[in-house]
Amino acid sequence: MGFLRHVPGARRTDPPQPAPVRKGVGVLGLHEGRTLLVGLDRCRYAYAVAGCDLDPDKIEASRKERPDLFYTADYGELLARPEVEIVAIYTPDHLHGRHVVAAFEAGKDVLCTKPLVNSMEDARRVLEAGKRTGKRLLVGQSTRFFEPFLRQRAACERGEIGAIELLDAHYIHRMDWFYRKSPWAVTETDWVFLGLSHPVDLARWYLGPIAEVHAYSYRSQLGQSVGLKGNDVYIVNLKAADGRIGRVMGHYGLEELPSARNCIELVLYGSKGTSQAQYHDMRYRHTAPDGSEVTEDPLYALRHYYFNSEVHGMHYGEFANYADAFARALLERRDLAPGLEEGLETFCVMEAVRRSAAAGHPTQLQPLLQEAGLA
Repeated sequence: MGFLRHVPGARRTDPPQPAPVRKGVGVLGLHEGRTLLVGLDRCRYAYAVAGCDLDPDKIEASRKERPDLFYTADYGELLARPEVEIVAIYTPDHLHGRHVVAAFEAGKDVLCTKPLVNSMEDARRVLEAGKRTGKRLLVGQSTRFFEPFLRQRAACERGEIGAIELLDAHYIHRMDWFYRKSPWAVTETDWVFLGLSHPVDLARWYLGPIAEVHAYSYRSQLGQSVGLKGNDVYIVNLKAADGRIGRVMGHYGLEELPSARNCIELVLYGSKGTSQAQYHDMRYRHTAPDGSEVTEDPLYALRHYYFNSEVHGMHYGEFANYADAFARALLERRDLAPGLEEGLETFCVMEAVRRSAAAGHPTQLQPLLQEAGLA
């Protein structure tokens, strides 16, 4: 992937040697975005220059950790600064579309946390602005950039798993804490665009373009108690354009059983072997050529890089990995996935899940891709 990773056995506390040319990053949204401001000290090709938030308390909290940066409550002021070359967007989901378009029109490349958008109208607006301005975008799908999933992908690309014949992905996590910090999640979106975006993106990553989804959904007792607008329990079957199949599951009101099921898991069943990647834990399990099971668990070695030495903390390492990879791709003038069109296609898969669950029958992707301007 081209990013710097912690070397097992060596606890790195000094910042990495910067590349001769780097990209300055301005962060919009300093709740989750504050993690990126801190994580950028792990990068070679990207560095933090500015932060923006409407909440003065969040600005002050960020200033305590990174006092050397420029801060503002005015997004236009952040966009006007020439040292901000990449805008990293961590605002509520329903604001992503307008914030991405504004950044594109200001001549900035964009790193946007998942989901890229959560409405068809914003999908069309973002696609048009991207084509018109020629600016680049990476969707910050953190799971792709977490250690076990990186190892799993590398093994797949080396041919060790063979052809992927079946995929099983889930994200299950109790979210009462999330409603307290982000009350907009109750009324302004659906969990298909929030938590389920992780396993849906993993399915798209390995299966390629999706042709059809069939979904069921339900509202948990926790969801009912907070007045949730949409549903928060999903089971989804997906059929790829080439006929391969996968399953995605999400539950955001459950009582968890962490020792049995990790928060996010991806199991790949291939023609040559099977593999499993996990988060919050850092286990990667796979079959060896002789049929034996191998477990790789670098949590102790990589805990500081990914979690700032917390056992299960925020996404410092993943955010640094995708920011550095994006900055390097921009400097080297090459593509990096998931980009603008793939991110919008994945939104269409999520929208198909939502529509299928509401209608009670399978939903085809082609009409949604046409609706979004992708086909």
